[in-house]
Amino acid sequence: MNRVPADAENAHSSSVESCPSLRDVHSINPTQLMARIESYEGREKKGISDVRRTFCLFVTFDLLFITLLWIIELNVKGGIETTLEKEVLHYDYSSSYFDIFLLAVFRFKVLILAYAMCRLRHWWAIAFTTAVTSAFLLAKVIISQLFSQGAFGYVLPIISFILAWIETWFLDFKVLPQEAEEENRFLIAQDASERAALLHPGVLSDGQFYSPPESVAGSDEDSEEKQDSEKP
Repeated sequence: MNRVPADAENAHSSSVESCPSLRDVHSINPTQLMARIESYEGREKKGISDVRRTFCLFVTFDLLFITLLWIIELNVKGGIETTLEKEVLHYDYSSSYFDIFLLAVFRFKVLILAYAMCRLRHWWAIAFTTAVTSAFLLAKVIISQLFSQGAFGYVLPIISFILAWIETWFLDFKVLPQEAEEENRFLIAQDASERAALLHPGVLSDGQFYSPPESVAGSDEDSEEKQDSEKP
């Protein structure tokens, strides 16, 4: 005798427990999910994210800043033409800054090709350029005689070294993690939109609703009188 109330209580408790899940399901807004997916697809159509564009701008700044310092160094030594001929045509590893400028051009070409044109999502390109830059600058500082040529013997190698490592830090800790996070959000939103589409197959149109014809007043009484008259 007590089984029926117990079963009824269990069914009622299970229905109560299932209410929050149903509320969570119905709380999904398909329009918001579709808007978010469209925003992510718009970013993909642009071809490059905002944080990657900032990285490419910083790489361009690296090249322009090293070029500016090198031109200032040429002017300080006694004119651009004579010093340029001395450092480029009569290149000397121990006293020329032309190789530091070429090192900045090398970083610019490799990084722009890898992360702007090829849209690489790996750190091997920036690791290669930073390793080459660090090894070359350390060897140049140890072997060459830059420190005896004034302030630029300190400034150009140090600035080039710092900019190369800032590019590495920015790509490894900002660009790649943020793009991976945005991609995960896009996949989650896409999965949620598919589930919402299954839960909400579509809004019923007006044609699917119909109302029965209105009954005339007193029609029930007439039908009862007819049934009474038909009885023997």
